[in-house]
Amino acid sequence: MEEELLTKRGRESEREDQRSTPLNVGFFYLRLLGNSLNELLCLRSDRVYTIGRNPKHCKIVLNYPAISRRHCQILLSRSDCKLRLIDGSFLSAQSDPSRVGSKCKVCRVSSNGVFVNGRRLPRGIVAELNTGDLVLLCVKISYGFVVEKIVFTEVNQNAWLDAVSPRAELLLGHVRSILSSHDPVSYLRALQNVDCTKGSVNSEKYLYKDIADKERIFNPSRNNELDLGCNSDGKTFFLNRLTSIDHSVPGQSTGVTLQQLLHPIVSLTRIFIATFTCDVSWFLDYCKVPNQLPITIACHNGERCWSASHDSRTAMPFSSHPNLLLVYPRFPDEIAFGKDRKKHGVACHHPKLILLHREDTMRVVITSANLVSRQWNHITNTVWWQDFPRRKSAHFSSLFCPTDEDKSDFGAHLAGFVASLINEVPNQAHWVDLLANYDFREATCHLVASVPGVHAQIPSYLQSDYSLSAKQVLHMKSVPGSCLGCVHTSVVGLSHRFGASDDSNAGQFKMLARILGRCVVNSCGTVEVILKRNTNIPADANAVSVIMKDRGGDFGGDSIQLGFLPREIAKWVSPLSDSALLSFSAFIYPKETLEAAYAGANTRVQLFLYLSKGPNFDRMSELIHEGLLLASLCSLLASLKRSFGLWRIQEVLSQHKWPESLETDFIYGSSSVGTSLNSDFLAGFSTAAGKRSYNYSDSQESDPEWGCWRVEHEHKNPSIKFLFPTIDRVRTGVGGVHLSRYLLCLSEKTWQRLRPAGIFHDAIPYPSDRIGYPMHVKVARRRFQSNVDGSSFGWIYCGSHNFSPAAWGRTLHPSSLPLGPKLHICNYELGIIFLHPQNSVSDETVINIDDVKLPFETPAPKYKPEDRPATAQAMREALVEAQSMAVDPLEEMNEISEGDADEYEQIIEDSEEGEEERIYAEMLWSQVFSCHD
Repeated sequence: MEEELLTKRGRESEREDQRSTPLNVGFFYLRLLGNSLNELLCLRSDRVYTIGRNPKHCKIVLNYPAISRRHCQILLSRSDCKLRLIDGSFLSAQSDPSRVGSKCKVCRVSSNGVFVNGRRLPRGIVAELNTGDLVLLCVKISYGFVVEKIVFTEVNQNAWLDAVSPRAELLLGHVRSILSSHDPVSYLRALQNVDCTKGSVNSEKYLYKDIADKERIFNPSRNNELDLGCNSDGKTFFLNRLTSIDHSVPGQSTGVTLQQLLHPIVSLTRIFIATFTCDVSWFLDYCKVPNQLPITIACHNGERCWSASHDSRTAMPFSSHPNLLLVYPRFPDEIAFGKDRKKHGVACHHPKLILLHREDTMRVVITSANLVSRQWNHITNTVWWQDFPRRKSAHFSSLFCPTDEDKSDFGAHLAGFVASLINEVPNQAHWVDLLANYDFREATCHLVASVPGVHAQIPSYLQSDYSLSAKQVLHMKSVPGSCLGCVHTSVVGLSHRFGASDDSNAGQFKMLARILGRCVVNSCGTVEVILKRNTNIPADANAVSVIMKDRGGDFGGDSIQLGFLPREIAKWVSPLSDSALLSFSAFIYPKETLEAAYAGANTRVQLFLYLSKGPNFDRMSELIHEGLLLASLCSLLASLKRSFGLWRIQEVLSQHKWPESLETDFIYGSSSVGTSLNSDFLAGFSTAAGKRSYNYSDSQESDPEWGCWRVEHEHKNPSIKFLFPTIDRVRTGVGGVHLSRYLLCLSEKTWQRLRPAGIFHDAIPYPSDRIGYPMHVKVARRRFQSNVDGSSFGWIYCGSHNFSPAAWGRTLHPSSLPLGPKLHICNYELGIIFLHPQNSVSDETVINIDDVKLPFETPAPKYKPEDRPATAQAMREALVEAQSMAVDPLEEMNEISEGDADEYEQIIEDSEEGEEERIYAEMLWSQVFSCHD
């Protein structure tokens, strides 16, 4: 009996020793990739996980036809701390991981292969994975996973008491977050599904319950609420957070997430997003967007954006979110091939803008990331945002030219850009009204937008004698400084009035010539015309006549009607003038008008439409919601002429002097290079950026053309260093060529054309923990350094503009005067410029330019003779070398390339009326004459 008791005590002591022996346990985290996927799996060591399409045999199920039933297996061995992957099905769930070597006999491999960082895993080879490795389950799809983290820890086998500690730490973490949260109520609501009491402390299973035994799948948008919320004063930009980087390690860069930008989402009243590509399902799920929240997403669609049908402008594809509207902004006819929109043209809706509307603030986010998981979670992008407070009352003047009380034109350019996207969607015009209610005067940067079209320079506004308001022609001189802006349009119907059939004896033409001969031409070469409402024409209740008056007689005497405003212009001029909210005056070029009348053809005659405050302007917030006034205001703001692209850069930077002799660097990094980029564009961009010929850089001459940087200067001394990754950097990066192939865009032809200039430098990501990850940034900086105190100054751009004429515009020089140069822009783009002038170093509100950290290393190393950029051809060749794919230029990647295919055809002068304009004018003329009869 005593012997049995000793034996029993010995066994209990042995078990106690076993339970007290530390156990090495490992866990690894996989981030799933694929449509609508962004889930993070936490998996335990010493277990075989089969990945595939068959839920019966697979622990991790990815339901996609190209994925095999049992595609691959993955396991983590705690004996040697290695994570292994094999193609196909080889191990059973009870297999010993420690016996798996570098090779094995696979009984069945997958049909489409397994690719680790772009390289196909050979049959029978066991791959050892590390943190950051990208695994794809077929080269033609983006389904797979990223290894985010591998951890090992020692735990006591009798550690049920230790299990209390993680729960206690979790609860304490929630308490700290509640106390530090700006919105504790929303935080508590987000925790309503978090069960901190689950599991019994008396159960040994609790040790692994939450993180191992059930391989709990969790989504960061649902569980990592602790660090949501972010603040910025707008004085710099940030980078997005990459999920593959361990941000808990000291010294590692962090970054901002899309969830943080939207937090707390419960307080949002509506969202506006502009993007190129978008995965709306991912966005709704990832950010837990409430079903009833109004959301407007403007995005690119080649067919819809070129369609002339208003029905093609919008779509509502999500029944689960009935207030979500997709908008497809229209591309203008003038940039279509042959000006025929049926032939389409080179154009792209490419901005990345997010407006987050709350009752007390409007958050403006400008980024380089499209609304897709890959770009927010796995690719480096820039993110800038600033919160703007609500005004006590709406201030509609801020939507036009900045007034004396406005410190910035940020609000005006933002309203104009948003209006250009929603112009043909009247039920979205409320965004214009919303922007008038927020104060953008403290904006820390300048907005830079590009809108597709052929843009002309606007003559300076001169005093007018007549204006159209409240359905009346007011004969009164305009007040200096009262002009709110200008619209560049035309007179339609001139050829009908002065054509051979309607003016056979040339009497009308002679009368026009006499009147124009007596007019006083102002310093801009224009003369004023009178606008008159035509309320008695059944064909169009909004018709507006354009009349040339004899300066020697009273109105109603010797005058002649030239034609009408175009239908699309009259549609908003009439409501806004009839309501007396605005007054309109107009000017034309007399020589151009006379030549068009003499030719008798459908020649377009330019008209400059200036607007000023009407008698009821101060009541706009009260009247704007009546009838179609708000939609009309939106159309006006979309039509209002502002500086875009290169001209906007020049407008902003010309406010300060940038001494050429003090320049230390001028760099531009982007993920795409325009195919038509050449020395002409480089010189034009540098000129817009304020660069001058060294001999004239310190001249006090005010003429902007004096000493400007020209093509001959560019040939002798290239002005810009362009940053673009080499093919070797892409090949050895995370995901290899596969992850960058549809992200980077540079043709071999363009590279060979620019290679002799020596402007290419390697784009090395910064900070260092981002090396190996692709970049989708578009950042430029011109830096100067004082030779007195060594202080630095300059400017920085970030946004959506790639380095291409399609994005920034290409300057055209028409042969006929007084048209002047024009700017041909293909894309919708949006970005910001930070100004750090030389004299602002002591200004505490302006940070030093060197404090703004760029997303790449500077100075960037210049390409060596053997270096080659990651051109499309170089990446295809690299993929073939790795035997990861057959040569297939049409490979589908679930993501559209953002390359700017901006090969221009010869620009045809916009000198003729469109067919629709001609028919509209003839219809109005016929009814005008019938009324006279």
